[in-house]
Amino acid sequence: MGIVINLFLIVFAAVIFFAVGFFVGRYFLERIGTTKVLEAEERAVQLVQEAQKEANEYRELKVSEVNQEWKKKRREFDQEVVIKNNKFSQLQKQTQQREAQLKKQSQDLKDAERKLQEQRKQIDQTTEQVAMRSSELERVILEQNQRLESISNLQAEDARQMLIDNMLAKAREEATETIHQIHEEAEQKAERLAEKTLLTAIQRISFEQATENALSVVHIQSDELKGRIIGREGRNIKAFENATGVDIIVDDTPEVVILSCFDPLRRELAKLTLQKLLIDGIIHPVAIEKAFADAKKEIDDVIMSAGEEVISSLQIGDMPSEIIHLIGKMKFYTVYGQNLLQHSREVAMLAGLMAAELKLDARLAKRAGLLHDIGLVLPESDEPHALTGMNLMKRFNEPSVVLNAIGAHHGEMERETPIADLVDAANTISLSRPGARGAVTADGNVKRLESLEEIAKGFPGVLKTYALQAGREIRVIVEGDNVSDSQADMLAHDIAHKIESEAQYPGQIKVSIIREKRSIAYAK
Repeated sequence: MGIVINLFLIVFAAVIFFAVGFFVGRYFLERIGTTKVLEAEERAVQLVQEAQKEANEYRELKVSEVNQEWKKKRREFDQEVVIKNNKFSQLQKQTQQREAQLKKQSQDLKDAERKLQEQRKQIDQTTEQVAMRSSELERVILEQNQRLESISNLQAEDARQMLIDNMLAKAREEATETIHQIHEEAEQKAERLAEKTLLTAIQRISFEQATENALSVVHIQSDELKGRIIGREGRNIKAFENATGVDIIVDDTPEVVILSCFDPLRRELAKLTLQKLLIDGIIHPVAIEKAFADAKKEIDDVIMSAGEEVISSLQIGDMPSEIIHLIGKMKFYTVYGQNLLQHSREVAMLAGLMAAELKLDARLAKRAGLLHDIGLVLPESDEPHALTGMNLMKRFNEPSVVLNAIGAHHGEMERETPIADLVDAANTISLSRPGARGAVTADGNVKRLESLEEIAKGFPGVLKTYALQAGREIRVIVEGDNVSDSQADMLAHDIAHKIESEAQYPGQIKVSIIREKRSIAYAK
C-alpha cells in the first residue's frame, strides 16, 4: 500500500512538473518571438532610412553631373559666340575695305575716262593742225620749185633729177634716224610689255598678310584657372611642357596665359591642347596627354585640308599625300614675317599669270611657284633650303623644269628655263611689294639702313654714305682727288657685291657713286 502511494505521488509530481515546464517554456518562447519581431521591425526601418539616404546621395550626384555638363556646354557656347563674333568683325572689316577699294577703282576709272576724252580732243586738234601744215608745205614746195627753175635756168628734167638726188640723200639720213628710233622704241616696248606683264599679274591677286612671332596668347575665363593649370607643386605645367615641347608662362597678366616656342607648329598644337583642357575643365597629366593626342589629330586634319585646298584652287593636278601634308604645314611657318603658305600660293599665281602672258606652260609655272620654298618645312640640313626642296621633289619624279625652278630661285644653281626666271621674279615681287612683310619696327629699319651704310664705309676713298628710300638706294660720296672715274665704276660694283654677300633684303638696292672735283683759285 505504501508503495502504491509513493508511486502515485511520483506520477503526480511528474505531471505537475510537466505542466509547469510546459507553461514556463511557452512563456519564454512568446517572449523570444516578440523580441525577434521588434528586431526585424527596427532592421526594416534602418534599411528604409539607408535606402532614402542612398537615393538622396544619388540624386545629388546626378544634379551635380547635370550642372557640370550645363556649365561645360555654356563655356563651349560662349567660346563659339566669341569666335563667331571675331569672324563676323573680320568679315565686316574686309567688306568695308573691299568697298573702299571698289569706290577708289570707280573714281580712277572715271578720271581715266575723262583724261582719255581730253587726249582724244587734243589728238583731233593736232590732226587738223597737221593737215593744215601739210597743205601749206605742199604750197611752199611748189613755189620753191618754180623759183628754183627760174633762178637756175635749168630744164625741168634736170631740176627734177637734182631734186630727186637731194631727196634721196635726205631720205637716207632720215632712214638712219628712223632705224635708230625704231630700235629705241622696240626696247621701250619690250620694257613696257614686261611691266604690263608684272603689273597684270600683281593686280589680279590679293592676299592678306600675317606677321608671326614666338609667342601665342591664350585667353582664359578667370584667373582662378591659372592655379589649375599650374597644378599641385607645378605638376600640371610640367606635364604640359613635356608633352608639347612648349614653354607656358603664367604671370600676373589678367585672364591671359602665354605660350612660348620658336616652332610655330608646336606652338599652335600647344594652344589647341590648352583650349581643349579649358573647355573640358579637367586638368591633370593624363587629361593633358589625351588632349594633346586629340589636338595633334585635329592639326593633322587641318594641315591636309589646307594643302588640298591650295592645290585645288591652283588647279595644278595630283600630288602625293606626303607632299600635300608638307604644303599644308606651310600654314604654320613664316618667311620674313610673311605666312609661308600664302607666300608660296602668291608666287604660284604670279608665276602662272606671267607664264600665261608669255605663252608658256602656266601649270608648270604654278607648280614650281608653290613648291619653291618647300625645303623650309623640312628638317634642318647643311644644304640651302632650295637644294633640299629640289632633292626631295626628285624622289617624286617632278618635271625637270619644276626641279630647276626650285633649286635656282636663290641662285644656288644656274636657271635653265624661262619658268625658273619667272619663279625667281615672282618670289622677289611677293617678298618686296608693300605690306608683304607685315609689321616692321622702326628700330629694325634703322638698323638695316645703318648696316648698309657701314658696308659702304669700309671701302677706301669713301667720305660719306646715305641710305635712301627705305634702303632701296645707297649713295656714296668719294674723294675726287683719290678716286678716278674708272675707279668709281669698280667701287660701285664692289660695294654692290659686298651687299649681296653680307645683307639680306628683298628686290634690289641701287648703289650710286658721287665723285666731285673742286678747283679753287684766289684773285689777289
